[in-house]
Amino acid sequence: MNDRQVQRILFANGESWKELRRFSLTTLRDFGMGKRLAEEKILEECQHLIQLFDEYKGKPFDTSRPMNYATSNIISSIVYGSRFEYDDQRFQNLVKRANENISLTGSPTVQLYNMFPRLLSWVKNRQQILRNLEDTVQDIKELIKSIKETLNPQICRGLLDCFLIRKQKEEDSFVKDSHYNETNLIFTVGNLFAAGTDTTAITLRWGLLLMVKYPHIQEKVHEELDRVLGSREVRVDDRKQMPYIDAVIHETQRLASIVPMSLPHKTSRDVTFQGYFIKGGTIVFPLLTSVLYDESEWESPYTFNPSHFLDEEGKFFKPDAFMPFSAGRRMCLGEGLAKMELFLFFTSLLQRFRLTPPPGVTEDELDLSPGVGFIVNPIPHQLCAVSREGF
Repeated sequence: MNDRQVQRILFANGESWKELRRFSLTTLRDFGMGKRLAEEKILEECQHLIQLFDEYKGKPFDTSRPMNYATSNIISSIVYGSRFEYDDQRFQNLVKRANENISLTGSPTVQLYNMFPRLLSWVKNRQQILRNLEDTVQDIKELIKSIKETLNPQICRGLLDCFLIRKQKEEDSFVKDSHYNETNLIFTVGNLFAAGTDTTAITLRWGLLLMVKYPHIQEKVHEELDRVLGSREVRVDDRKQMPYIDAVIHETQRLASIVPMSLPHKTSRDVTFQGYFIKGGTIVFPLLTSVLYDESEWESPYTFNPSHFLDEEGKFFKPDAFMPFSAGRRMCLGEGLAKMELFLFFTSLLQRFRLTPPPGVTEDELDLSPGVGFIVNPIPHQLCAVSREGF
C-alpha cells in the first residue's frame, strides 16, 4: 500500500467521491440511519456493552476497548449485515488497527512527513500506518469473499450487499469506467468502519469521564433518567423528555472537540476570505475549535457547562455555533447515526451504572487534559461502573 492509496481512502474527491458518497448516504438511510431499524441495532448492542461493563464487577477498568467494540459493531451491522462477537480475532484486529492509524495520523512525525514527504518517507509511524492499512485491506477482502458466497440479489443484508449487486448490474450492462469496482468497495467499507468507530467511541469515553469528574451533574442525569424512564428501556423518542441529558451530551461534544481541525478541504476556486486571498486548489483546515470555544458564543467556553444548551425554562436548544460534525458538503456522513448512538449508549449506561473514580483517586485528581492525535482522546484512565440499585 502506498501514500496515493492512503489519500484515496481518507481524502478522496472528484466524481468518484461524489458518486460513492451519494451511494453511501442513500444506503445508510435505507438501512435505518436515524430510523427505527438503527435504533434496534443500537439497543441490542447496548445490552452487550452493559454485560461487558458488568463483568468488571465495579472494579476499575479502561473504557476504550468496550466503547470501541460497541460502536464498531453498529457500523459493522449496517455495512456487513451482522455484528461481530467481541472476542472475534479479526474484529479485534480491525478495531485495533483503525484506532492505531487514527492516533498515528496525528503524531508529530507523520505531521512532519506531510510537510516534507521527500525527506521523511522513512518515519516509523508512516510505515506502521501503511502496514496497518495493508492488513485491513486483506481482512476486508476476505469478508467480501465470504459475503459474496451467500449473496442473494433479491435481498440486501447490508451496504456491502447493495454495492455488490450494483456492481454486478453495471458489469452486466457493460458500463465503462464504473465507480462500482472492488477497489472503491474496499475503500468505502474501510472509510465507513474507521469513521464509524473512533469518533463516537471517543465522545462517549469523554462523556463517561466527565460524569465521574462532575458527580453533581451525573446525579442530575440519574434523576432525569429515573423520572422519565424508571426501569424501562430507553428509546430515541425519549430524548424530547430529557432536555438535561440532551444538553450534557451536546456539551460533551462541544468541550471535547474531538476533531479540532476537522478534515482537510480544498478550495474549488480562488476566494478572498476575511481579507486573505486563497488560490483555488489550496488545502485548508477548518478549525472547528474556533467556533466550539468562541468566547462570544459561549458563556464559559473552557468549562463543562450543560446550561450552554438550556434556556431559562430548562428547555433544550442548540446554538448556531455548535458544529462538531463540521459543515458544508463534506460534513460528517454519519451525523444522524452518531447522534442516535450517543444518546442511546449514554443513557443506557447511566441508567444501569453509577460511575466513580478508582479507589484512592478523587474527582479533583482526574485529569481532563486531551491526548495528542488527529482525533482527541482523553488521556489513558480508568473508572468504576457500579450497578445502581434496582437495575
